[in-house]
Amino acid sequence: MFWEKKLAQWVEEVRNKANLPARLVLWSGQQYDFGHFAAPQVTLKVNSAAALPLLLEPSLDNLGEAYVKGKIDIEGKLADIINISYSLARNTVTSAGKLARVRRYFTHSKSTDRQAIQYHYDVSNEFYKLWLDENMVYSCAYFENGDEDLATAQLKKIDHILTKIQVQPGHTLLDIGCGWGALVLRAAQKFGARCVGVTLSQNQFDLATARVRAAGLDQRIEIRLQDYRDIQGQFDRITSVGMFEHVGRKNLPGYFRKVHDLLADDGVAMNHGITSSDAESGEAPLGGGEFIDRYVFPDGELPHIGLALEAAQRGGLEAVDVESLRRHYAHTLDIWAENFEARAEEAKKLVDDEKFRIWRVYLAGCAYAFEHDDVSIFQIVCRKAGRSAKTLPWSRRYMYEKPL
Repeated sequence: MFWEKKLAQWVEEVRNKANLPARLVLWSGQQYDFGHFAAPQVTLKVNSAAALPLLLEPSLDNLGEAYVKGKIDIEGKLADIINISYSLARNTVTSAGKLARVRRYFTHSKSTDRQAIQYHYDVSNEFYKLWLDENMVYSCAYFENGDEDLATAQLKKIDHILTKIQVQPGHTLLDIGCGWGALVLRAAQKFGARCVGVTLSQNQFDLATARVRAAGLDQRIEIRLQDYRDIQGQFDRITSVGMFEHVGRKNLPGYFRKVHDLLADDGVAMNHGITSSDAESGEAPLGGGEFIDRYVFPDGELPHIGLALEAAQRGGLEAVDVESLRRHYAHTLDIWAENFEARAEEAKKLVDDEKFRIWRVYLAGCAYAFEHDDVSIFQIVCRKAGRSAKTLPWSRRYMYEKPL
């Protein structure tokens, strides 16, 4: 009786505030509508009473946990499901619940970082191949004209980066967090660079090494299974794409200091990373950050762009160019989510049901977050601080003189 009363009150609150085209169906068959619609777009099926405490405080992490653990099932188009989830969280998460979401910090030792990276990236190469492009680039693509297919946009992203940092034949290039090797392969093949790529993922290391060997570039590219803190030497150019989210906010000045120390005096570095749009908490809103930390990216932390720029300066680097790619990542994630849905049956054969559910809502939820400015992404081009202004280009024209 207690839960029935609480549930009825909650549904009425949502109906009055949001009038959502969604229906709640209990395990008993009893139904509640969240709005005044004859045909709801989304149906939440509650499989047991164990889901009710999570539903009555429907933050994104609670809704995500209920779905991932099979306590609820959801019917409808994926985009509609994500929209309804955000609406439920936005309209019914209590003030106390919002205030409880405080900035989190993690230790980020070499061992914990290795474990976190391997948890996320070592699902299986076959799993990622289902929904990434053929080069397996797992970061924001660059849609120069807006109508490119994913594979073309990913190559344009890599070329955009390498053009920005003005890679020349013979330059040494370090790629921190090299993934499956797409950037270093492109830098060696098209730009004539000599490259080192480092990753903490065993699966990425194995496939990237095999790809370098198959391309006949063993003498120009070295792939290492190595922590960035252990890298020695100096490089003319340094790239870091989709990696600094794993560093930790407190560690960012030290991370940029390491980039500084590895960079040649006249070198150029580029950091491409996701940022939080919340300058106070540094979290994705409405519990989204907690869900991602628990199920997707353990120990991941998103800095605000202001914090990232400050950390770069504290690390001895001058930011000379900053570009937002938020629209590009929203579109990239839409394509990934569509690819994932289209090959859902194949994905279910590669991972268990919980992992499948995690990735399904993660990709679509991130697309929503980038679309609505809950999170963003920036490319920051840096060089060592204190150099003469005469060494800077007059304009950004050099980035766009040739079509990518």
